[in-house]
Amino acid sequence: MADDQIALFNAAAPVDYETIPTSASTPINPGTYDTLEALKHHCHQCQRCDLAPTRTHVVVSRGNPQASIMIIGEGPGQQEDEQGKPFVGKSGQLLDKILAAVRLDNEQDVYICNVVKCRPPGNRTPTTNEVNACKGYLLEQIRLMDPKIILLTGATAMKGLTGEKRGITKIRGQWIDWEGRLCMPIFHPAYLLRNQSRQKGSPKWLMWQDIQAVKAKLDELAMIQGSGSPACNSPDSSGQP
Repeated sequence: MADDQIALFNAAAPVDYETIPTSASTPINPGTYDTLEALKHHCHQCQRCDLAPTRTHVVVSRGNPQASIMIIGEGPGQQEDEQGKPFVGKSGQLLDKILAAVRLDNEQDVYICNVVKCRPPGNRTPTTNEVNACKGYLLEQIRLMDPKIILLTGATAMKGLTGEKRGITKIRGQWIDWEGRLCMPIFHPAYLLRNQSRQKGSPKWLMWQDIQAVKAKLDELAMIQGSGSPACNSPDSSGQP
C-alpha cells in the first residue's frame, strides 16, 4: 500500500470544534485553543457533563496567566459558584494568606484553576466522568499558561491530573515529574481549616514547610534561567500564617 494511503487510514478523525462544549465524546486535543480567552468562551458554553444544569457560574480561573506557578484545586464550592472565581471562600482566603507568607501575590504570582469548572452539588467529590469531561480544558490551560511549577491541592487534583492513587498524606511535599513539568501535591486549604494545630508535624506545619520549599524552588529556577535574582522577595521569617 502506498505511503499516502497508509497515512490516510491512520489519520486522526477531524474534530468538530463547535461540538466541544456540547459533547463529551468530542476530544479536546492539544492545540485546540489558541488563547485562554478562546478556552474560557467554550467553558462558559459547556454542557459536557451533568454538572452544567446545576451551576450558577462556570469557574475557569483567577490570577495571572503569565505567572510561574499554577495552583489546581478540586472544584468550585458555593461561593466560587456564586462569584465565578476559584478559591474565594474560606479555603481561598487561607490559600491567599499562605501565599502571602512567602511573598507570593495571589493575583500576580499565581494562576489558580480547578480540575472541574462547575460546582458538584453539595460540594461532593467530582465523579470520574465529570473529571474526564473537563480534563481537556485543564490540559489546555496548562499548555497555554506553561507554568514552571504546578501545585496540586488535595487528592482529587493530584489524581485528576496525574492519575496518582496514593493518599495525599503520603505524597504531599514531594516534587514529582509529570509530562516534563515540576509538580508538588500539597494539602487542600479546606483540610487545614479542619486541622487548626500548628504544632510540629501537624498539617498546617507541614504546609508551611511545603510552601517554603515551593518558594525556594521558584527562586532557584529564576537563578538558573539567568535572571540573576530571585523571582520574588524572600519569605517572612515570622513563620507560618
